[in-house]
Amino acid sequence: MKHIDKVADMAAVSGRLASEEKSIGFVPTMGYLHEGHLALVEEARKENDIVIMSIFVNPAQFGPGEDFDSYPRDLERDAALAEKAGVDILFHPSPEEMYPQKSDIRIMPGKQADVLCGASRPGHFDGVLKVITKLFHLTRPERAYFGQKDAQQLAIIETFVRDYNFPVEIRRVPTVREKDGLAKSSRNVRLTPAERQEAPSIYEALRKGSRMLRETGDADRALKIVRDGLALIPGGKTDYAEILEYPSLRPLTAESQEAIVAAAVQFSGARLIDNILVAMDDKTC
Repeated sequence: MKHIDKVADMAAVSGRLASEEKSIGFVPTMGYLHEGHLALVEEARKENDIVIMSIFVNPAQFGPGEDFDSYPRDLERDAALAEKAGVDILFHPSPEEMYPQKSDIRIMPGKQADVLCGASRPGHFDGVLKVITKLFHLTRPERAYFGQKDAQQLAIIETFVRDYNFPVEIRRVPTVREKDGLAKSSRNVRLTPAERQEAPSIYEALRKGSRMLRETGDADRALKIVRDGLALIPGGKTDYAEILEYPSLRPLTAESQEAIVAAAVQFSGARLIDNILVAMDDKTC
């Protein structure tokens, strides 16, 4: 596995691969890898000649008082996992390398960023689109792989790529979960033992709400079930629980083909998000 930490080197390597007509699958991450990230690599490995993974904790998507400084980092561990999973090139630049000078140019994602996580994190998705634009230009992928756990981010990136004609296909990869249903996340290590026992209740509440939505199409009843279930988590405070059309993230209508049932819960040391996507013509449990 080749390590690259300079922007110019990454651009040169991807340019050479393009000239050789090698297909590139790209897996962007913020590191502290877990099975969810490795599932993205597995999918990329199936469809491409070369797999590039980036590890970059992006300061542009962290707001004041958020956990940028305390976000878990372990490059040596991550590199070993990436190589074992089949990554060909690991790109791990520093913030100074990615952002060598201040820029006042902003990419603003629009109304999709005003709900769910974006409602309480103004500017967060501006930072996501900023870094993903740079990473796409530097790695020149044919396909890029994103987990459905970060469903709002996925929806915004899909829309951005479509509307601005980026020459990259966005691949959705289902959420990877622990045996008890908890979505894999780099932040799970910051739960206390008691919180770790409580956290799977997030997914259970989402499952019950999703079942109601599939069976009845009644979003109000389904959302009440989700919120009632989250309220029973002793160590967690509900940040939001919503049901919206996906990927537009607008209110559901009779014409909506897909919905997202989503929630975020704040524990003492970690804020966890999770969601379930529901096909609105699927009436099975």
